[in-house]
Amino acid sequence: MAADQRFLQSFFWPWLAAASAGKAAASAMTELAQRADARNGKSKIERPQWTTGNAVALELPTMQFRDFSSGQAGVPTVICAPFALHNSVIADLAPGHSLVATLRKARHERLFVTDWRSATPDMRLFSIDTYLADLNVAVDEAGGRVNLIGICQGGWMSLLFAARFPGKVRHLVLAGAPLDIAVGVSTPSRLAKNLPIAAFQELVNAGDGRVLGRHLLEFWSPQRPNEAEVRDILQFDGESSKREQEAQSRFNIWHEWTVDLPGAFYLQVVEQLFRENRLAEGRFVALGKQIDPKNIRVPLHLLAGRDDDTAPEGQVFGIARRVGTSRKRIKTTTAPCGHLGLFLGAKTLKETWPKIGRSLAGSKA
Repeated sequence: MAADQRFLQSFFWPWLAAASAGKAAASAMTELAQRADARNGKSKIERPQWTTGNAVALELPTMQFRDFSSGQAGVPTVICAPFALHNSVIADLAPGHSLVATLRKARHERLFVTDWRSATPDMRLFSIDTYLADLNVAVDEAGGRVNLIGICQGGWMSLLFAARFPGKVRHLVLAGAPLDIAVGVSTPSRLAKNLPIAAFQELVNAGDGRVLGRHLLEFWSPQRPNEAEVRDILQFDGESSKREQEAQSRFNIWHEWTVDLPGAFYLQVVEQLFRENRLAEGRFVALGKQIDPKNIRVPLHLLAGRDDDTAPEGQVFGIARRVGTSRKRIKTTTAPCGHLGLFLGAKTLKETWPKIGRSLAGSKA
């Protein structure tokens, strides 16, 4: 089992055993939340820092829209980071482990990242529409028509955006993203399907209308990744250098620092996307309009990890049969890694992403 899957699954199965009884599953969630609260009070958690210099282009209710541009040439590129458990620094973790740096080397002069805010109590009713609307404002700020790269949970958000606003996306890249839940089985999709909705509602209740990141972390990975597992994720070979030790330290900080999610958003994702697969099947309503993936006709690149159980190949590549893009304009790539290795692995960033980056940089405005 890949290292970045072991700590996602180690505490998962006991709660599936209780899934047939809503009260038992909800009680289990409450117990996990209490355990997370007790542990959280014992230590001060350091905030992850960005590696590459940047400026905040926009302050929006859901995000800081960060500008990593080095010039003004070419089509603007927006990285839609995941908003799930950890923060957006996953796109720029450390030297040699930065998608931002990789894209800059591939001649992306105009480059932006969505830095999603941790939900405060007054954000508890924010929905997917709230985030989609702010992403629309951010894309307009970047130039109005962009190359859009969605990584992990940012992938379904990017797919949703491209289907809702097809004229605003020039080229779409979706990496390690759970897109078509009906194809293949993953740990998150199995969890969403088998646990009663009462269990997820209990997580929201425990956070007074939000899902607190420390509760989710306790649920997904109560056993923190050890040094060997982190080295596997970051794709280190040989003896550890000072630079590698720094990257490991940055990973540990990033992993421990969690973000809180609005309860409305979280329950909508679980029920409508992971349980009912509405987005892929053209049944999701976004900003007042039913979304059909067939509205997407732009060049599409799908990237999956060979050992990824969070967003397996089937769920990533399965969306190819549902979009309107012709097959000859769809590229698929499988990297020999697990989920986190797709975005943080030194080898993947050195060998796989530059090809994608150069293809995007060759696009004309």
